[in-house]
Amino acid sequence: MVSEPASEVVERAQRALKSSPIFALRELRVECEGEVLWIHGRVSSFYHKQLAQEAIRSLSSGWQVVNSIDVD
Repeated sequence: MVSEPASEVVERAQRALKSSPIFALRELRVECEGEVLWIHGRVSSFYHKQLAQEAIRSLSSGWQVVNSIDVD
């Protein structure tokens, strides 16, 4: 169950990615659709894709996270 406004969760998720020491994660974007957070963008490795997902999942309790990041 989601207990906070989507805009707050998306903003917090974007801040987490923007402050990442991995530059590629700073270019990703997060969008909300219902109770689902979508992560979009492109990274160079599956490791970075997983890092982005876990960064978002750790601060989005109650939200489903869908990782639609492309890997080059």
